[in-house]
Amino acid sequence: MSLAVQIRQHGGPEELHLADVTVGEPGPGEIRIRHHAIGLNYIDVYHRTGLYPLSMPATIGMEAAGVVEAVGEGVTHLKVGDRAAYASQPPGSYCELRVMPAKCVCKLPDAISFETGAAMMLKGLTAQYLLKKTLPVQGLVAGDHVLFHAAAGGVGLIASQWAKALGLKLIGTAGTDAKCQLALANGAAHAINYNTEDFAARVKEITGGQGVKVVYDSVGKDTWDKSLECLRPFGLMASFGNASGPVPPFAPGALGAKGSLYVTRQTLFTHIATRESTQAMADDLFAVVASGQVKIHIDQRYPLAQVQQAHRDLEARKTTGCTILTL
Repeated sequence: MSLAVQIRQHGGPEELHLADVTVGEPGPGEIRIRHHAIGLNYIDVYHRTGLYPLSMPATIGMEAAGVVEAVGEGVTHLKVGDRAAYASQPPGSYCELRVMPAKCVCKLPDAISFETGAAMMLKGLTAQYLLKKTLPVQGLVAGDHVLFHAAAGGVGLIASQWAKALGLKLIGTAGTDAKCQLALANGAAHAINYNTEDFAARVKEITGGQGVKVVYDSVGKDTWDKSLECLRPFGLMASFGNASGPVPPFAPGALGAKGSLYVTRQTLFTHIATRESTQAMADDLFAVVASGQVKIHIDQRYPLAQVQQAHRDLEARKTTGCTILTL
């Protein structure tokens, strides 16, 4: 048996309930993993509310770290006793023990703790594909400015540090002065409080009127229009989340008028669709964390039984950095 957090219908944090579930043996291509720590992410809110619908009852959660207890037929990259971490479909990490597909589970280097592994996989792999794979047509080189919304969040703090390591000048936005200071302390070249400043005007000022080559946006509806104003001709609007709500339909003709812009909607799960791509991205993440160039900030810890409060705090934007659920 395993303790798990389940939802029986979509809704608010009150729909998150602890339940005992039976966990069987792994089948072909699967493993059974006992979690030591679980990551909390905004996509968990989307699953809970039904923005991304799930079949009921459902266990949510997309990342965790722990120890492999059993290995199914055909799994060769993991063995019983391995320390491991993952960011993976299907949802289900809010639990003590689970059986899951092995292809997106990676062996966790000894130098990285279970808590760090649980906190960084989904957010760190997201930062990796954004900065390394989601690139404007003109590419990115050292010295280029990029705009990154929610720069004091889990993905944002990792991206700020990683961008600095790559020589990029990251302009971060956040909703409070304290969060702006946090982004600056983690490598952002500039930070803008979007509640007190016009971020589009500040970006133009910072870039000498040129704008940025790329905007990385997980906020969605509230930042979309002004983000397009921040782009230089042929710039890339890279959407990867909807924290303020989905982006409403827009006329493609506007992209031409603003300078032949590009728009993409990215999701991590396309990038980690194969065992090979997952491992290559994870190796890149492990290396930059082990080197000390990127530090994983775990600013909130909640026991699994307090998962409802964790979701309330996440939605109220009371959190910074990474949040984990402990067992």
